[in-house]
Amino acid sequence: MKFRPCIDLHQGRVKQIVGSSLDDGNPDSLQTNFVADKPAAWFAALYRADRLAGGHIIKLGPGNDEAALSALAAWPGGMQIGGGITADNAGSWLDHGASHVIVTSYVFDHGVINRDRLAALVRKVGRERLVLDLSCRRRGDDYLIVTDRWQKFTDVVISAAVLDDLGRSCDEFLIHAADVEGKCGGIEIGLIELLGAFSPVPTTYAGGIRHTDDLVLLREKGRGRLDFTIGSALDIFGGTMMTYRQAVAFGGQSSPA
Repeated sequence: MKFRPCIDLHQGRVKQIVGSSLDDGNPDSLQTNFVADKPAAWFAALYRADRLAGGHIIKLGPGNDEAALSALAAWPGGMQIGGGITADNAGSWLDHGASHVIVTSYVFDHGVINRDRLAALVRKVGRERLVLDLSCRRRGDDYLIVTDRWQKFTDVVISAAVLDDLGRSCDEFLIHAADVEGKCGGIEIGLIELLGAFSPVPTTYAGGIRHTDDLVLLREKGRGRLDFTIGSALDIFGGTMMTYRQAVAFGGQSSPA
C-alpha cells in the first residue's frame, strides 16, 4: 500500500478542487479548496526527493501544458500524466518524461468503452505504459465511470467483469471517488471493497481521505491491495488534517534523495 502523490493543474496552477463541482457549463459552481503559490515543478521535486514514484499529474482543462511539462522535467520518469490524452498525443507526453499516460474520456466515448480507441492506445504506447482512469460516481447501488472532468456519466458500471476486462489492456487503474473528492469527509467504503476484491492490476484510490484512521480503514477494506493519493487534507495543499510527512510514512516509501 503505497502513497502516490498528485499534482492537480487548473488554469496553469496547482490547485485542490471539489471534484463534483467541476462543470464547464456552470463555472460559478467551481469550489476551490487551495491554490498553490509554488509551481508544479516544486511539488514534483519534493516527490522526487522522497522517491514517491508513480504519482500523477492531472490537467483539469486547457492552459495546463506548460506547468505539466515543467513538472515532468523536474522528475523525468517519475510521474504519470492525464487530462486530454489521446492516441495522437500520448507518445509525446511519454517523450517528455511521463512514465505512463492516464486516459478516461478518450476511451469512454459517448457513454461506452470505445474498443477501437483503446486498442489504438495500446498499440501506440504499450499496455505497460497505459493507466486507465476509472473515476466514478455513485448511482443507486452502482459506481458508474464518469468522464469530462467527472461531469458526464457513462453506462459503464465498475464490476468484477469490467475490471477484469479493462485490466487486460493497461498497467494500472487510477480511481477517484468523485462524489467525495476534495471534501475531506471520509472514504467511499463500497467502492474500496469492490476494488480490493476484484481489481486485477495495481490500483490507486483517491477521494475523501482525511487522516491516518482513514488510511487504516482503506487498508482493511481494500485488503491491503490499493495504493492511495491524498489532496485537500494535506498540509502542502493547505489542509490541517494530515501532514505530507505522515502520508509518506504511512506509505512506507520514504528514503534519502
